[in-house]
Amino acid sequence: MSRTVKAAIVQAAPVPLAIDHGIAMLADHICDAIDAGAQVVAFGETFLGGYPLWLDEAPGAAIWDHPGTRALHAIILDQAIRPNDPRLAPIQTLVDRSGIIVSVGAHERVRTTLTNTQFIFRPNFPPIGHRKLVPTHGERLIWGRGDGSTIDVHQAEWGNVGNLICWEHWMPFARAAMHHQSEAIHIAAWPSVREMYLIASRHYAFEGRCFVLAAGTIQTRDDVLAGLELVGGDADAQALILDMPAGQLQFGGSAIIAPDGNIIAQAGDDADILVADLDLAAIGRALTSLDTDGHYARPDIFELRIDKRARHGVTEAEDPLA
Repeated sequence: MSRTVKAAIVQAAPVPLAIDHGIAMLADHICDAIDAGAQVVAFGETFLGGYPLWLDEAPGAAIWDHPGTRALHAIILDQAIRPNDPRLAPIQTLVDRSGIIVSVGAHERVRTTLTNTQFIFRPNFPPIGHRKLVPTHGERLIWGRGDGSTIDVHQAEWGNVGNLICWEHWMPFARAAMHHQSEAIHIAAWPSVREMYLIASRHYAFEGRCFVLAAGTIQTRDDVLAGLELVGGDADAQALILDMPAGQLQFGGSAIIAPDGNIIAQAGDDADILVADLDLAAIGRALTSLDTDGHYARPDIFELRIDKRARHGVTEAEDPLA
């Protein structure tokens, strides 16, 4: 029996830094995906707020107390999504009314620290947020670490939907934890889907016997400058951004991948909406030869323990003398 889900990747430029404006644009993109008939739609890493390109592209960004880095960090911290953020209500309303599932990356503020979070908005339920477990290399200048409490999936009536962010796809235990949750569709969120990132996404699809939406974004230096103006501008931040090369710095490359690792649809380096019908029966056919969480596992030899407790750093215990 054929069970088909229509999936889409919106490959677009974010509104860097100005998250309120980014939320409004996100709603427009979701409406476009709804018009295309999508039931699941994916956006790339930190689409709300934009990927912090200066960490890779601006020489000197990592210098201790660099005024531009400090200014940009303060802007994102002020703009970032908060837990139960009311600004996301229009997105939840769109999801509730249409029945669509939306995965989108954002800068999230957890008390006074930023995290790289990929949200799954689902109809009539609060969004699930997965916080990146290990920021990669220069990203540690801006994002803290997530914990096991955000390793989760959404259980849709036709199958489970989950996500990982960027280089988490090279964390074998993270992949195993997700495969254990039997994803039908996995969102692999990237800044750009470079050649090696596409290899990781195809490997994940083959290993996990699931469909993968490898979602990238596009972004230019001018996008970042325009976003800075929307939040009031800052001379130090502008100077650091101008140290980045001019022109396009993120190049999309999004792809929709089948459980056998084959590419169903792929974008170039321009704005695009990829749409594909996913035949979920292909998952069962693929599991015939490989089920890494089942008949191809050796639990008598290997064991993975996952700590899903939230780690707050401070535990407020009741006064034992009270």
